[in-house]
Amino acid sequence: MSEGCTHDCSSCSSNCGERQNNPKDFIEKPHALSKIKKVIGVISGKGGVGKSLVTSMLAVLMQREGYQSAILDADITGPSIPNIFGIHKKADGDENGLYPVVSKMGTEIMSVNLLLENESDPVIWRGPVIAGVVKQFWSEVIWNDVDYMFVDMPPGTGDVPLTVFQSIPLDGVIIVTSPQQLVSMIVSKAVKMAEEMNIPILGIIENMSYVKCPDCNKEFKIYGESHIVEIAKKYGIEVLAKLPIDPQLAALCDNGCFELFEGDYLKDMLEKIK
Repeated sequence: MSEGCTHDCSSCSSNCGERQNNPKDFIEKPHALSKIKKVIGVISGKGGVGKSLVTSMLAVLMQREGYQSAILDADITGPSIPNIFGIHKKADGDENGLYPVVSKMGTEIMSVNLLLENESDPVIWRGPVIAGVVKQFWSEVIWNDVDYMFVDMPPGTGDVPLTVFQSIPLDGVIIVTSPQQLVSMIVSKAVKMAEEMNIPILGIIENMSYVKCPDCNKEFKIYGESHIVEIAKKYGIEVLAKLPIDPQLAALCDNGCFELFEGDYLKDMLEKIK
């Protein structure tokens, strides 16, 4: 190893003993009893854009289409998936491994909140520990014949997104964003990270695009005009959907009844990710 080694073998021509020639060398194998057909990561460059909402909606819609869906909640310090589905019991395990909790409509879910003694306890762990837990959710949890697994990733480009990209064989990622102009820079970071890790980008979903008046049905863009089309064109990726601010969706999330949501916000894009 050279003195100036950055540990980034993809940008280095040296043939030292520490060299990793193929990023796939880092891929972890799932549990021997797991059956997982397709894995899609849901990412964002910043928090608060509705990534967990989109993850949950995709899993529910796939379940309604007759596929077995699952959610691996990789947002270890901000795990909201169990609450969205109204799950408050703990995950079970035995000598074979850990088992995901199944929602009322059949979606398999694993989240750190299903392991904590009190779900309101904060996760005060350093990055390597958090990254290790994410890998355990993939390799030590027994996922039962899953057609589509959605990985709800934490925002940004830090330890955990990097661990997911390197450790879990993703078939593609969906980027979630919002209409603000600032988002252009944030999206570019997520796009470039996925490209550097050779992960296909399936498209962008813009959340909070507008709010619709319940009386006149007029759409109001409270965050200003969207820039998502220009951003998508710049990076050669597709806009999959634009989601409104919907108070009913928010209420369902708050009450743990998200599987009852109505609307076809993302239904038209399902064929593009199958």
